[in-house]
Amino acid sequence: MAHVINTTDTGFNLITRLRGLAEEIKDSWARRAEYKRTFAELDSLSNRDLADIGVRRCDIPQIAHVQAYGH
Repeated sequence: MAHVINTTDTGFNLITRLRGLAEEIKDSWARRAEYKRTFAELDSLSNRDLADIGVRRCDIPQIAHVQAYGH
């Protein structure tokens, strides 16, 4: 059985990978900040205000997650 080793450069050098990692970290921090902001805003509302907009207090984490992460 023969084995083939591909030694061609795929274009992903160390600098490109580090830039990609930095962008992922930046995106992750931004999403986490959005989650925390949404959670804090909803959590600061009174139970009556939440009821007026049709939100239960126990639903706040899920709503903040969907807002920040989209699912």
